[in-house]
Amino acid sequence: MRISDFPVPDTAAARGARTLAVEYQSPAITAHAIRSWLWAEAFAVVEGLADAVDHELLYVAALLHDIGTVTEYDNHTIAYEDAGGHVAVALTAGAGWDAARRRRVHEVVVRHNWPSVDPEFDVEGHLLEIATGLDISGARPDALPAEFLREVLDAYPRGTLAEEFSACVLDQAARKPTTAARRLVDGGVVRKLQENPLERLR
Repeated sequence: MRISDFPVPDTAAARGARTLAVEYQSPAITAHAIRSWLWAEAFAVVEGLADAVDHELLYVAALLHDIGTVTEYDNHTIAYEDAGGHVAVALTAGAGWDAARRRRVHEVVVRHNWPSVDPEFDVEGHLLEIATGLDISGARPDALPAEFLREVLDAYPRGTLAEEFSACVLDQAARKPTTAARRLVDGGVVRKLQENPLERLR
């Protein structure tokens, strides 16, 4: 398994998602988003789900799943994943996606913060949830080949992710205590970031 096994979709929506991620997010958060996409694609292969995946939708959702945390897109009344999902809806509307597919990208972004997602219910939501679980909390680090983990980490280093995301989610939890950010903080996400086994593969 190599990065080259997972080509970036050559579409207006994919290019737009990458542009928004790079222009609005920090390098560490954008690298997290790209790694999350690659982990999701790799999990799809490992779990035999690759043929069931809308790969363009998964890419867009992965690149934008945390964009609701940046100042320009932060919403003071709703969860950051919900706000980010609406950014993805706006982007994909401009790319010509129909209403049903736009709803799907919003759902996938929101569900990445669910405790778990059944792949039979939402395959892309499942993949993004377990991918971000690996990159943030260190869940299932042995599920993907070690050589692939190292290749991705070399190409897209973790940098200051632990510090940045900890500060971000603590802020979100304090301002929006009824959202998933509060559950993440209460579940020890700050400690999990620091102890993530991927940090030791740098």
